[in-house]
Amino acid sequence: MLILALPVIIAATPPPVVTVDRDNVKISESCIVEITADLIQDRDNNGVIHVAADGITIEFSNQHRELIGAAKGTPWDTLAGIGIRVDGHRNVTIRNAHVHRFKVGIYATNADGLVLENCDVAGGFRHRLRSTPKAEDSGDWLRPHHNDDNEWMSNYGAGIYVENSKNVTIRGCFARRRQNGIILDRVNDSKIYDNDCSFLSGWGLAMWRSNRNVISRNAFDFCVRGYSHGVYNRGQDSAGILMFEQCSDNVIAENSTTHCGDGFFGFAGNEALGEVNPRDDRQWYKGRGNNNNVLISNDFSYAAAHGIEMTFSFKNKLISNRLVGNAICGIWGGYSQDTLIAGNVLQDNGEMAYGTERGGINIEHGRNNRIEHNAFAKNKCGVFLWWDCDERLLQLPWATQNERGSTDNNITCNQFTDDEIAIQLRRTSGTAIGGNVITGVANPYDTDQEPQEWLEMVCGEFATQTYPILGDTRPVGARKHLQGREHIIMTEWGPYDWQAPYLLLADAQPGRHVYRLLGRDVHIDPKGVDLSGEVQSEIRDDRLTITPTALGSLTPYRIEMIVGDDKLVRQGVLSRADWTIQVFAYQTDPREDVEAWRAEAADILYTMHDESLDLRFGTGGLDDAKQLAKVLPKDHFGTFASATLTFPAGKWRINTTSDDGIRVWLGDDLVIDDWTWHPPKQHAYEFTLNEPKQIPIRVEHFELDGYAILSLEIETAD
Repeated sequence: MLILALPVIIAATPPPVVTVDRDNVKISESCIVEITADLIQDRDNNGVIHVAADGITIEFSNQHRELIGAAKGTPWDTLAGIGIRVDGHRNVTIRNAHVHRFKVGIYATNADGLVLENCDVAGGFRHRLRSTPKAEDSGDWLRPHHNDDNEWMSNYGAGIYVENSKNVTIRGCFARRRQNGIILDRVNDSKIYDNDCSFLSGWGLAMWRSNRNVISRNAFDFCVRGYSHGVYNRGQDSAGILMFEQCSDNVIAENSTTHCGDGFFGFAGNEALGEVNPRDDRQWYKGRGNNNNVLISNDFSYAAAHGIEMTFSFKNKLISNRLVGNAICGIWGGYSQDTLIAGNVLQDNGEMAYGTERGGINIEHGRNNRIEHNAFAKNKCGVFLWWDCDERLLQLPWATQNERGSTDNNITCNQFTDDEIAIQLRRTSGTAIGGNVITGVANPYDTDQEPQEWLEMVCGEFATQTYPILGDTRPVGARKHLQGREHIIMTEWGPYDWQAPYLLLADAQPGRHVYRLLGRDVHIDPKGVDLSGEVQSEIRDDRLTITPTALGSLTPYRIEMIVGDDKLVRQGVLSRADWTIQVFAYQTDPREDVEAWRAEAADILYTMHDESLDLRFGTGGLDDAKQLAKVLPKDHFGTFASATLTFPAGKWRINTTSDDGIRVWLGDDLVIDDWTWHPPKQHAYEFTLNEPKQIPIRVEHFELDGYAILSLEIETAD
C-alpha cells in the first residue's frame, strides 16, 4: 500500500489588535492598531502612541485608523503634541497610519532601520501668514539656519520628523494642510521615495546634516510662501527640498518640486562658514559644504525665487533637470566650486528679477564650474558670472580658506535661443567659452573683459548619466495642468491646493467685485448662493460679480455659498469714492522737517481723481495706467490723498499698505502714523459708529527709495 505524506498546513496566527483610546499607549509587539476614540490629545507632549520594542511591525486598521489630536476647527497655529513616537528602537515598521491635527505626526529618534509606509500625516501645525496679496510681511520669513536643537520641529512642526538614524525608508507617505512634510535631521544612508508632500507653507523635504541618501520620485510641489503673482516673489526661504548644514553624497532624482519658494534650496550652513562655533583650526573649513550631491532629472520649475540654489559647496552635479519659469533664476550657485551643470533645460527664467540677478544660471564668486550641454531659451540672461566685494562674507573662516574669486569657469557646448543676453561676465577671469550655438540673441556677449580662452571645439552628444532610482510613481509632469506661477494662490494658511472649493476675490474694482470659484470640476449653482447687503449679483459659470444696487459711498455685503459639503463665506465692502490724489517731488527729508516737506508740495507734479486709493508705484514710478510714469521720479516723491465717505452704522476697519511713510486722518483724528522708512508694511485702525456718519479721510505718504506702494482699503470689522 502506498501511503502519501500530506503537508501539514499551519494557519498563520493573526497579529493581535491593540486598541488606542487614550494618551500614552505603549506598543511592544507587532500588531494591528485600531483607533477607537474620535479625539486623543497628547497632553504631555511626548506622543500618544509609544513604540516600545525593536523589530516590530505596526499596521493601522483600514476601518479605524485616524489618530486625531485636536477638534475640527482648532486653529492650525495652536496645534500641539506628537501622534506617534519612536525613541531608541530599531527596525520598526509603521504602515497605513493616519495622524492628523498634531504639531508633529510621527517623530522618530535613534531609529535605525525604520520603515514608514503609506502614512497620511495631512492636517497639522502651520503658521497663519501675515503677508497679503498686496504686500509681503517680513514676519513670515522662515529661519532654517539653526536646527541643532530641533528648532525646525519646535518652531514649525512636521508631518514626519526623523533624527539621528540610518537605513530609514519612507515611502508612499502623504502630507497636506501643514507647514512641513518630511524632516531628516542627521539621517544617513536612507531611502525616501514615492511620497507626496505638496501644497505646504514651508518645506516638502528638509535635510539637516544628512548624507548618502536617495531621494527619488517624490512630489514636493507648491511648498511656498511669500508670493503674490505679479506683485512680489520673495519665497521667504520656503522650498520643495531644503538641504542645510553639510549634507553630502545625496542623490536627488526624478522629483517634482514645482511652484515652490525655491525648488531646491541648498546652503553649506552657518557652522561650515564659521558664523557659529568658530574653530581655531582654520584648516577645518577647507572644503566644507553640501558636497558631491547629484541632482538629476528633476523638475525645478515655476519657483517664486530660484529653481535650484546651491551655495558655498563643492563638486555637486546638476544634470538633466527642467528649470522653467522661475521668477529670479534657474540656478543660483553663489561661491560654488567644481560644479557640473550639464544637460539642463533653462527657459523663461528671470521675469521678476532682482537687478542683475536673473535668468538661467547665476554664479557669484564661483570657481572651476563647468556649464555645458544645456539648452537656454527666452531667459533674461543665459549665464551670468561675477565677482563683487562681499566684505562680511569674505572675512568668514570659510572664505579665507576657500574663496578664490570668480575664475576658471567653462561655458561650452550650450544652446542659447532667444535669450536677452547669452553670456554676461563681470570681474571674472579665466573663463573658457566655446562650442556654444547662439540663435536669436540680440546681445550674445556682455563682458567687461575678454575671456582668457576662446575654445575651438566640436561638441559631441551629451552623455546620459546613470543614477540610483527607487519608486514606482512618475511625479514629474503629473501636474502639468497647473504649469505657470499664476497658479500659486496664497491663502492665509498657505498655498491653495486646487482641490477643495475656494472662493477667490479675483478682481476688486470700485463698485464691482468679481469672485471666482476654484476647485476640481466646480461651477456656481445660483440656488446655493445666499447674498446679503444692498447689492446685486451676476453668475456666469465659475464667476460671481457683485455690484451695489445704488451708487453710494460704502456698501457692505456678505456671501454664503454651498458647494457640495462645503460652506464658503466671504464678506466685503464696495466703495466708490472721489479720491483727490496729488503727487510731488521733494528734497527735504520728511522725517526731519515735515513742514518744509509739505511746503514743497506747492509744486504739484500731477493731480488726479480716482474711485479708490490703490497706488502700486513699484520701483519705477506709478504705472502707466495712471499716466504718471513720465512726471513722477522713481524716488523722493510725496503723495497727498483725500476723500469724504459716508459710513453706515457698525464696526469698521481702515487697512493701509505703505512703503515708505504714511499718516492717515479721519476727520481731525490722526489714526495711523508710521512716518518712517520701511518695506511694504500694513497698518489697521478700527472704530465703531452707532449711526451713519460722513467722514473726511486724509492721507500723507512719502517715498524715499526703492520699492513704493500706497493703498487704503475699508472693510467691516465684525
